[in-house]
Amino acid sequence: MKLLVISPSIDVMGLSTPGQAEVTSLDSGNIDDMLHPIFEEASNIVREEFPDTKQVVFARVDCDQHSDIAQRYRITKYPTLKLFRNGMMMKREYRGQRSVVAIADFIRQQQVDPVKEIHSLEEVNTLDRSKRNIIGYFETKDSDNYHTYEKVANILRDDCTFLAAFGAVSQPERFSGDNVIYRPAGENAPDMVYFGSLANMDLSYAWTQDKCVPLVREITFENGEELTEEGIPFLILFHIKEDTESLEMFQQEVARQLISEKGSINFLHADCDKFRHPLLHIQKTPADCPVIAIDSFRHMYVFPDFKDVSVPGKLRQFVLDLHSGKLHREFHHGPDPTDSTPGQEETGEVASSPPESSFQKLAPSETRYTILRRDRDEL
Repeated sequence: MKLLVISPSIDVMGLSTPGQAEVTSLDSGNIDDMLHPIFEEASNIVREEFPDTKQVVFARVDCDQHSDIAQRYRITKYPTLKLFRNGMMMKREYRGQRSVVAIADFIRQQQVDPVKEIHSLEEVNTLDRSKRNIIGYFETKDSDNYHTYEKVANILRDDCTFLAAFGAVSQPERFSGDNVIYRPAGENAPDMVYFGSLANMDLSYAWTQDKCVPLVREITFENGEELTEEGIPFLILFHIKEDTESLEMFQQEVARQLISEKGSINFLHADCDKFRHPLLHIQKTPADCPVIAIDSFRHMYVFPDFKDVSVPGKLRQFVLDLHSGKLHREFHHGPDPTDSTPGQEETGEVASSPPESSFQKLAPSETRYTILRRDRDEL
């Protein structure tokens, strides 16, 4: 495991498979004076608790000297602490307290085995069906199949619950060899079986990530900053928490119309009551929900009518109009001539005035971090 902290330098925490530990650092240049001793002391504590080599690595990277690394990992503020597992950067960076105790505790938590062993198949029938579960059935722990499963579980430990059964306990589920299934959230949701090579890390991770990380994620005040840092616009469904029907309809249409746009826009849903302020920003209230809107981090644009979400291609065109610049262009110059009716052309209808971005306010606070475009560093 590597923990990376970014100041004018960045520090790294990294994790590999359980068993060994090592604490090192890259040339850090002028790392922030406040964080440096905290990071060093935390690394010393971890080294004492995990004395073997190569399990835990602490490192710092000077972003002034290594701007290519900062760009590669999309570093936008100082200091930033990134976590790497088996060479892969985790999506969630460390956002806890910047103290020796908190950082050391974070590493201890990361060392806990994310895979819960099943001692009876009856336990599978009592799983919490409100969560996404991955269940592996293996002949033995000492196998390439399970080692790959364990690595995937470590990477996606925050997104799914991982369980495993071995030997005689797993035998009824291993009629054709080791087996991994996905049990979705929902009492009546059917299991899905993985048919790829269990020892292939890339295939196993891709399949598991697809199941554990939903296409449409919920945005909360806890993960808002993390989502804004991904740097791509939001397509958000605002809905009443109890209104699962609208959410399911939105999820289906995103999967049907917008799967090719994954990676260029974040598909999210938000609780209308919790996010009243963004709704007011677009002149809506919880009484108007469900409401769909795009936040481009410059402006917010409202989908005209939620009832049209199932009209083939309607939601997709809304997103494509963002990417083409049409939504922004019409904001400044009025409807495109091809979209204007004769009556609109005669009356000289002017542009609407979409409000400025609301969710941009959830981005990193300049009182907590040094944003790259600023000239000085803050802890």
